[in-house]
Amino acid sequence: MKAMILAAGLGTRLRPLTDDRPKALVEVAGHSLLEITLVRLRSFGVREVIVNTHHYADMMLDYLKAHDNFGMRIEVSREEVLLDTGGGLKKAAHFFLDSSGSSHEPFIVHNVDVLSTIDLGSMMRFHAEHGALATLAVQDRETSRYLLFNGHAQLCGRRAGSHGKDELVRPALEVKALAFSGIHVISPRLFAKMEEQGAFSIITAYLRLAAEGEKIIAFRADQSYWRDLGRPENVAQAAVDIRNGTCSFT
Repeated sequence: MKAMILAAGLGTRLRPLTDDRPKALVEVAGHSLLEITLVRLRSFGVREVIVNTHHYADMMLDYLKAHDNFGMRIEVSREEVLLDTGGGLKKAAHFFLDSSGSSHEPFIVHNVDVLSTIDLGSMMRFHAEHGALATLAVQDRETSRYLLFNGHAQLCGRRAGSHGKDELVRPALEVKALAFSGIHVISPRLFAKMEEQGAFSIITAYLRLAAEGEKIIAFRADQSYWRDLGRPENVAQAAVDIRNGTCSFT
């Protein structure tokens, strides 16, 4: 099984922790965000991973070498210019496709700066059972940006904040506003449908594809622990959660 870890962001919200390192190497309870994500993916059977990088890329390579790639096959995708989530994934397409440019095995995409107990195995099975192009782990919680899903759990739009206006890309009688967790399961056929170029958000592509009738669906993970590690105070709280057993990444 393969996965991509999105780790190329500058981590500006994490300063001063990212003044001298990439955000992937910021530590929580003595473990880097990269280690936590890799170990978690490995526990669900992932053995091949591609990680995108931007600044401090050599530091990331040295870190992986020093830890023997955590027993996995790891490739690094360097981005001289930040490509955002969609552009970064598109640049890494070769990692998931065979020599003929095709593949049928879904893969996981995971932000490096989130910590969760979401059951990735169940999510993979859910994705396969529904024949989805992409499956997004979501929760019913407050966020600054919501994704909107119809009664069949299919993506149909987005909303900025709790009081923002709904932006629908496909008709829906009722919508449910849910928070995206930064974890997806994707079918490789997505690559042939990614018309966007350069730097772009994967959500932009998902909304366009949903408007065209593609199946982008929600995997509800409301009962799972989840924390954004994009700010120093969140990192500090995550360390407490790991030490007291509220969350475990192994």
